[in-house]
Amino acid sequence: MSTFPTDALKRILGSGAVALAGLALAITLAGCAADEMPPTTRPELVHTPLVLSPEPVAPAPVVLQPSATSEIMRAIQGSLNAPKPNSVLDLMHLAADWQLDNPSSDPKNGWVNAAFYTGVMALGRLEKDSRYIDAMAAVGTELRWQLDDNIYDADHHAVSQMYLEMYALKQQSEMIEATTQRFNYIIDFPKDDILDFTRFGHSDRWSWCDSLFMDPPAWVLLSKVSGNNKYLDSANRRWWVTSDFLFDKDEHLYYRDSRYLPQREANGQKIFWSRGNGWVIAGLARVLENMPKDYPDRGKFAGQFMQMAEKLKLLQQPDGLWRTGLLDPAAHPQPEASGTGFITYALAWGVNNGLLDRAAYTPVVFKAWSALTQCVQPDGKLIHVQPVGDHPNGFPADSTAPFGVGAFLLAGSEVYQLAGGQLPGAAAVVTAKPEDGAATGN
Repeated sequence: MSTFPTDALKRILGSGAVALAGLALAITLAGCAADEMPPTTRPELVHTPLVLSPEPVAPAPVVLQPSATSEIMRAIQGSLNAPKPNSVLDLMHLAADWQLDNPSSDPKNGWVNAAFYTGVMALGRLEKDSRYIDAMAAVGTELRWQLDDNIYDADHHAVSQMYLEMYALKQQSEMIEATTQRFNYIIDFPKDDILDFTRFGHSDRWSWCDSLFMDPPAWVLLSKVSGNNKYLDSANRRWWVTSDFLFDKDEHLYYRDSRYLPQREANGQKIFWSRGNGWVIAGLARVLENMPKDYPDRGKFAGQFMQMAEKLKLLQQPDGLWRTGLLDPAAHPQPEASGTGFITYALAWGVNNGLLDRAAYTPVVFKAWSALTQCVQPDGKLIHVQPVGDHPNGFPADSTAPFGVGAFLLAGSEVYQLAGGQLPGAAAVVTAKPEDGAATGN
């Protein structure tokens, strides 16, 4: 018989012994909302005498409203299902090592691999083992820290996120010289704000929702490491141009691009692609992580993040995953790991950083993580990853891709912390020194 999880209750209601004892009594007498929990996971309550003082005084009755009761039980359920931090790390190592040992044929400086690098960097910062950071340093060195010749396309900027994170750790200016030059050119010679995806040159603008993961986090991080807010200001302006065009203010989700605005699912609902929305909410988390707390428009980003999180929480399926078609899961019953990975990362980040309610979202995150672990094969291969695409569709069950592994690693990095894992002290991003003139972008 297991004991009642009082630690979870203390985190929600405070540590006062009298309040906790009164609460335990009320839950015991009322039966609480444990009937909402599956029989296999329902905790057994241990009835112990309550001694509140040498001269017992009858406690005031504690009356729990149904909503408060269910919030408490969700937190208890989340604590019971919490993964062990070491098990999270072990799976992250397994998946990362498999992908590093089985590299994709996609360009090393392209977005498919760049999204993987974001996850490898997250894993590398979790522990003192530097092999993952060393692996990324080797990639950057091979690429000479360069971007390709496609000047404006966000997909071709995604690799700069790894470059910038490496610079934050190593302070070697050559790591971001090319990125700084490219972003300066874009600021000096901007494109217009017409986001029609059928138009020639659409990829020169943030005209598809995936681009909000590929590009804005790099601009915000460049502002942070250089101390120059012009990069953040540019990203801020362009984010809201895209948001005004693709964000559905009723559903609080993003269309993938303009082609999908009039289209509908088989059940008549709007088409919202899970990985597309995973890209966006993960991009929001990465933007907020490096945006100054006092930046004037930070509240707008946080507000959109919380709106999307609330909607996505409601759309999680009973097995813990999100389907490729968010509003018509019946038409898209196949499990999918990459959209789920990015969403799980963002929700866990939101809890860890105080934007999302711990009691409401922790069970959602742990349920999603449990489902993701079932997508990792014994050799470390992550399966159920929808291939490169732009809308809900079917695919082979054993499909994998580096960006899916990146999503899994990002999710693991936040789940590890949410489960109580400790971070090393030397993983902070630092601001460039004044003498690093090449990195300032002035």
